[in-house]
Amino acid sequence: MSRRRPPWGAALAAGVAALSVGALAETFDVREPSLAPYRIEGTGIARPLTGRAGDPARGRAIARARTGGHCILCHAMPIPEEPAHGDTGPDLAGVGDRLSGAEIRLRIVNPKYVLAESMMPAYYRIEGLHRVAAGRPLLGAEDVEDLVAYLATLKGR
Repeated sequence: MSRRRPPWGAALAAGVAALSVGALAETFDVREPSLAPYRIEGTGIARPLTGRAGDPARGRAIARARTGGHCILCHAMPIPEEPAHGDTGPDLAGVGDRLSGAEIRLRIVNPKYVLAESMMPAYYRIEGLHRVAAGRPLLGAEDVEDLVAYLATLKGR
């Protein structure tokens, strides 16, 4: 059975997620139950959700884990020991050169804020979603920060 990609899927694979969202100059304070508050400013979330930087080694484990992040399901990544990588989302090799930590954080927390048609799940949202456990985001604040720390290290191609 072949998988049909939505018309915008090819654009995503080509790196649409790396586009600047400079037009987003608004500031939003987000306070959802059970989530650390965060502020979207311009193109990202500048402050870590935990108040401190994450652990890149732990973030790499989250990116390749079959539970939790599972980034490798949809993205090609520089993780050679993994035999299968997805091609639904953009290749994450070099993402640390294309996006700031704040921009990466926003894409993990709420990718639809950046690209409304994104197929990527919101990993740190609980409001308005259908497939999340009641009151629990897919990733905790520390997991998000670990993932941001790892993805920010992916530089060069």
